[in-house]
Formats: sequence, structure tokens, C-alpha cells
Amino acid sequence: MTILNKETLAIIMAGTTHVIDMGGKNAFIHYETGERAHMLLPDGTRFHGQWWLLDDGYKVEWQDGPTGIWKLDHMPGAIEYVDATGAARGRVSRIDFGDTASLAA
Repeated sequence: MTILNKETLAIIMAGTTHVIDMGGKNAFIHYETGERAHMLLPDGTRFHGQWWLLDDGYKVEWQDGPTGIWKLDHMPGAIEYVDATGAARGRVSRIDFGDTASLAA
């Protein structure tokens, strides 16, 4: 397992939408810019907020929602979102360029 660093995250995050498999249901996170993000959870909950890169992950502050620190853990054939406790919370099923889930609208 390898925690992705700031330089790698900068390439695969800003301007993309991550589709995350959360136990058979998908969440979507669109990193609109290097500062603004949007999320749609499997239950339909939406969040919009600010995010920024850390040396080994990123921090996000959702408006009217939680603040979290996340890491992306790479292993052969997979990237997982890992929360601040070290628990894997979802696996990236794909990374799309742009706002393919129309989250910023």
C-alpha cells in the first residue's frame, strides 16, 4: 500500500470527478478547482465546500457538513479513500475528467 502524495494528488484531483464504490453504491466527488469541491453521497445528500492538499492527503470543509482529512491509498489495481482513523471508506471505481455528474450546477 502506498499513500499518494501531494504531487500525485494534484494531478488526479483538480478538474476531475471521482466515482467511489461504497459497498455497491456510488458516491461522486467533483474537485472543481484546486479549492472548490462538490459531493453526492449514495443517499442523495449533497455537499459543497473548500478543499486543499496536504503533504499526504487533503482536507475538506463542507458547508453545512463535516470537515474531514482524507488520504488516497494505492495498491496494485486500486485506489481507496482512507479516513483520519485509517479506515478504508470507499474504492475509486473511475476518475472522469470534468464534472460528469453535474455536481457544480
